[in-house]
Amino acid sequence: MATLYTEQSKNVTKTWLLMTVFFVVVIFFGYFVSIYYGNANILYLFVLFSVFMNIFSYWFSDKIVLKLSGAKLAKREENFVLYTSVENLAITAGLPMPKVYIIEDNAPNAFATGRDKNHAVVAVTTGLLAILDKNELEGVLAHELSHIGNKDMLLSTIVVVLVGFVTILADVFTRSILWGNHRNDDNKASGLFMIVGIIFSILAPLFAMLIQLAISRKREFLADASGALLTRYPAGLASALGKISKYSKPMVRQSSAIAHLYISDPKGPKFGKKISSFFATHPPVEERIKALIG
Repeated sequence: MATLYTEQSKNVTKTWLLMTVFFVVVIFFGYFVSIYYGNANILYLFVLFSVFMNIFSYWFSDKIVLKLSGAKLAKREENFVLYTSVENLAITAGLPMPKVYIIEDNAPNAFATGRDKNHAVVAVTTGLLAILDKNELEGVLAHELSHIGNKDMLLSTIVVVLVGFVTILADVFTRSILWGNHRNDDNKASGLFMIVGIIFSILAPLFAMLIQLAISRKREFLADASGALLTRYPAGLASALGKISKYSKPMVRQSSAIAHLYISDPKGPKFGKKISSFFATHPPVEERIKALIG
């Protein structure tokens, strides 16, 4: 049975596993490139690159997320209800006050990011603030603060950078093949490089998608439950989820790299539920509401 503490431990373990897998994939790529060009220094370069990217993703991925989302820092005097709601809920949850950001977008949505509870960020859209009452807003904010408390953010945020760079490596392979950047003096080695490149370019995007799916949708149910316990009013979050799900348009500024961070899919509702549910980053809203209020 999943509890807050077992999920926290699992998220830390998954984070280290993801960073290790990324390291191995990049080294594997560097190994084949170094063999092909007969230069061991290339492998050392890839080792350094992999270590650097793991460190970079840990320290700066939250800033990348904020940049991709277009979020702006919220001021207490201009967003008093939002700011004080986050402040009160953080005190109740025993968490440090996170930074609060606002995204100018009519689509109602929200997310939390940051490497730990001391460097946490909560962001909401102007559309969310426009349609929710105070109880509903507190339900959403409690959900996001629960992601912070459950240490979901660490794994979810690092995914943004590492998965993005795995996809970039696949693109490098593909371009190398298309532009014929291979050696002509060794057809065997050239053929091997091309085969590895094709395989990698096909599998890398799939690998990226599987990593995102590995961030279990169970974390959304757990954050819903934890958020409901925090506010002592599950109907508030349930009502908010119902309103959010009725908005049919996607967010204006969106990126598939950070879609899993939001409380609702920023691309809007999907057609063909049975087919799309397997690839969805979020569980169906109906199931989430049912879990909250029955």
